[in-house]
Amino acid sequence: MPTVPVRLPKLAMTIEEATPTEWLVPDGGEAIEGQVLYRLETDKVDNDIDSPATGTVHWTAKIGETYPVGTQIGEIISEG
Repeated sequence: MPTVPVRLPKLAMTIEEATPTEWLVPDGGEAIEGQVLYRLETDKVDNDIDSPATGTVHWTAKIGETYPVGTQIGEIISEG
């Protein structure tokens, strides 16, 4: 089963950290590539982040905690 990491994206050059504020696909839920997966807050912008793959989502981060950009906050396990 291929696994795709879900990482905090760098939304602007000056953003160094971000906070997930809502999982729009719950842990164990099914995501479709391109659908909105979670909401992210930074000191400059709030953004909806799309799923990088289709499969089952497993979150490792916690809502409301701040992480450095690039941190793996979950993974998507796809069948096949």
